[in-house]
Amino acid sequence: MIKTNLHIVYLLLASWGITCVSVYAQSNPYNRNPDRSTDAVGRYIQDLFPVQTEGIDYQSVYDALTQLYANPLDLNTATREELEATYLLTERQLTSLANYRLDVGDLLSVYELQAVPDFDLPTIRRLIPFVTVAGTSGLFGNLPTPTDNYLIVRYEQVMEQQKGYQEAIADKNGKLPTRYLGNSQQWYARYRYSRPRAFSVGLTLEKDPGEAMRWQPSARQYGTDYVSFHAQLQNRGRWRNIILGDYQLQVGQGLVLSAGFVLGKSAETVQTVRRPTLGARPYTSLTEYGYFRGATATYAIRPTLDLTLMAARNRRDANTTTDNQEVIATSLQTSGLHRTPSELDDQGSLLETNIGAHLLYHDRRQSQLGLTFLRTDFDNFFRRRNLPYNQYEFTGKHNLVLGLHGGYIWRNWNFFGEVARSSGSATNSGGTGVVIGTLTSFTKKIDLAILIRHYDQNFHSFYSNGFSEGSRTINESGAYVGAKYTVYRKLTVSAFVDYFRFPWLKFLVEKPSSGFDYLLQTRYTPNRQTAFYAIYHEEHKQKNLPDSNPKVIVGTTRRSLAFNAEYKLTPGLSLRSRVQWGSFAYSAQSSSNGFALVQDATLELRKLSLSGRIALFGTDDYDSRQYVYERDVLYAFSFPAYYNRGFRHYLLAQYNLNRHVTIWLRWSRTDLINQQTVGSDLDQINAPHKSEVKIQTRWRF
Repeated sequence: MIKTNLHIVYLLLASWGITCVSVYAQSNPYNRNPDRSTDAVGRYIQDLFPVQTEGIDYQSVYDALTQLYANPLDLNTATREELEATYLLTERQLTSLANYRLDVGDLLSVYELQAVPDFDLPTIRRLIPFVTVAGTSGLFGNLPTPTDNYLIVRYEQVMEQQKGYQEAIADKNGKLPTRYLGNSQQWYARYRYSRPRAFSVGLTLEKDPGEAMRWQPSARQYGTDYVSFHAQLQNRGRWRNIILGDYQLQVGQGLVLSAGFVLGKSAETVQTVRRPTLGARPYTSLTEYGYFRGATATYAIRPTLDLTLMAARNRRDANTTTDNQEVIATSLQTSGLHRTPSELDDQGSLLETNIGAHLLYHDRRQSQLGLTFLRTDFDNFFRRRNLPYNQYEFTGKHNLVLGLHGGYIWRNWNFFGEVARSSGSATNSGGTGVVIGTLTSFTKKIDLAILIRHYDQNFHSFYSNGFSEGSRTINESGAYVGAKYTVYRKLTVSAFVDYFRFPWLKFLVEKPSSGFDYLLQTRYTPNRQTAFYAIYHEEHKQKNLPDSNPKVIVGTTRRSLAFNAEYKLTPGLSLRSRVQWGSFAYSAQSSSNGFALVQDATLELRKLSLSGRIALFGTDDYDSRQYVYERDVLYAFSFPAYYNRGFRHYLLAQYNLNRHVTIWLRWSRTDLINQQTVGSDLDQINAPHKSEVKIQTRWRF
C-alpha cells in the first residue's frame, strides 16, 4: 500500500509538470517509454571518443550500442551488470537505483528516475535512449513489450573508378595484373524479429566492394560473401538463455571470453575500466571475426548458480604455407575481405573448434564468483613467422585457457578481478593474465577507478579483450588511475593516467619497452540547448626509428587537443562546432602536425531529418592524421581518418515515409588540394577527390 501511494504521489507531481516530464515536453505524463532520438548512439560515441584511442574495436562498440538502442533495458528487470554495461551510471547511482527498486518497487515510467537519489537530469537525458519501463505490474497493469520486427537493406558505392576495377591489360610478358573479382558495389541486408528478454531471430548478409557473388555450397559460398544468423530463447523456466548460430560471450574481465560493448581508455575515465559479466549475446556485427558459430545455453542450477555450456566450429581466414607436406597456418586474417585470388585462398583455410563452460555464482546484489574454461583446437598446425617478436606467440594445434573471476560490492565500492592461465600443445604456452581493480563513488561529486593488470608474453587467449594499452591481451603490465569530479551539476572535470610496460618485443619495437599516457577533460553544460567540452590527450611510447639499420629504439610522443561546442539555434536546428589538433614526433626529430575544423548542422522536421558537415583539414603526413566521428545511416559506422590537405563534406537525409518505412540517403565527398590521387594500390583513384553514396531502407512489419 505504501509503495502504491508513493507511485501515486510521483504521478501527481509528474502531471503538474514538476518532474522532468515537462523538461522533455511529453504530452502524456504516464507514458512509460518516451520518444528516443535516433541520433543518441552517434552523440554517445562522440562523447566517449572525442579523440582516437588505440586498442578499441570501434565497430564492435557501435554495433553493441545500436543493439542496446534497438532493444533498450527494462529498468525493472535489468541486472546491475546490464545497467553497468551502459557505462552511463556511477557506482553511487547504481546502488541508489537498486535500493529504490527494493524499497519502493517497480518504476512506472523512466521519468521516475528523477525521484531516485543521486540521479540528475543530464544523466537521465543520456540514459533515456537506452532504457525503458515495460511489462511491470502496478497502477496500469501489465503492458506487453513491443516486438522488434524489421528488414533493412543498404546499398553503397564509391562513385569514382578505382584501380582494382579497371580493365586488366597484360604487360609485355603477357601477365595480367591483379584486379578485384567483383564489382564496386556494397550490399547489406539485416532481418530481425525479437522480443527483449524473450526471444530473437536474426539474419545478416553482406557483400563488400570487390567481392564476387557466388553460389558454391561446396566452397561454403552462398551468394553474398558474409552470412550471419542466430536464434535465441530466454527465460524459459530454468533455461536463462539458449542461442543457436552466431554468438559471443562476455565473462569476467575478459581474459578468457570478451565481447560486445567493451571499452578501454576513453573520455569516460571511470566506468569503462570494469567489464560486466553479461553472458551470451547474439552476434549481429559486420565484423567477420571474433565470434562463435555453434550453440550455447545457460541453465540455472539454483537461483544464484548458473551454468553456461558452449560449443562452436568456425572457419577462420588464415595465411598458410606447406612445410614437409604439412599445411602450416602462419597468421590469422581479420579484414573479412575476399576480393582477389590471394584473399580467396586464405578464406576459411583454418578450421577452429571451441568448447567451453562458465559456472557463475551471484547473489544479484553484492558478490559474484565465476569459473571459466575454453579449449580451442585447429585442424592445421599454427606457427607464426620465425621473427624475434614472435618467439612467445602461440604454436601448435591446441590451446586451453582457465579463468577465475570475482567481484564484491560494499556500499559504493565495487571490487573486481580475474586471473587466467593458458596451456597448449607447444612448449611456449603456460602464461598467466591478471586484472585487479576497483570503482568507487567517494562522494556525490568524486568518482575514482584504479586498475592493475599483467599479461605474460606467453599468455594465449584467442577470445580475450582485457583492459590494455594494445589491441591484444598479451605481453603487457600496467597501472591505471581515472577520476571524475563534478564541480557542480553543469560542470565536470575528468582525467586518467596510465603507465604500461611491454616485457618482450612487439611489432616495430625491437626490444622490451614502456610508456605512459594521460588525458584531461572538462565538460560544461549550461542548459539543455548548449554543451561545451575541451580534451587533451598525450601518449609516450617507444618504437623503432624508421630507416635505421641496425634498428634503433627511440621514444615517441603523440598529442591531441580538441574543443567542441554543441548548441541549438531554434527548435529542430542544432549545430556542433569542433576544432582539433594533433602531433606525432620521434625523439629528437621535428613533429608531424595536423588539424581539423569541423562544422555540423542537424535540422529535424516532422518526417524529415537533415544533417551535414563541412570540414577543413591539413596534416603533414599519415602520422598526424585526425579521426573525427561522422553521423551515418542507422547501423552503419563512420570514423574516418582525415589526412593530407583538403575539404570533406557530407549530407545525410532521413525520411519517415510512414510508421512502417524509413529511408536514408547519404552523400559524402573528400577533395584533396595537395594530391592528384586518392588512396593506394588497388583502391587508388586517379583524381584528387573521392565521392561515396549510400542508400538504406527499413521496413517495420
